[in-house]
Amino acid sequence: MNTYDVIRKPIITEKATMASEANAVVFEVSIDANKPQIKSAVEELFGVKVKAVNTSITKGKTKRFRGQMGRRKDVKKAYVTLEEGNTIDVSTGL
Repeated sequence: MNTYDVIRKPIITEKATMASEANAVVFEVSIDANKPQIKSAVEELFGVKVKAVNTSITKGKTKRFRGQMGRRKDVKKAYVTLEEGNTIDVSTGL
């Protein structure tokens, strides 16, 4: 799997902002990506050392739109904890 296929985008929410105070960053990642792939992709893209990676999968909700039933996609999030002294500014990507 390509490095750019693993990480889709950073997640910027209130909970993700509180995690950044604990030296952690939250990303939306590919459903097929595993923890070692996520770790190597973050280290390669941002030039930082990763301490730990935790993942969670949120199942897509069933929604109704104009009388038609549909389902949102499943989302996999990666909570990446960085080593001391390493930071990622998700607003600029540096």
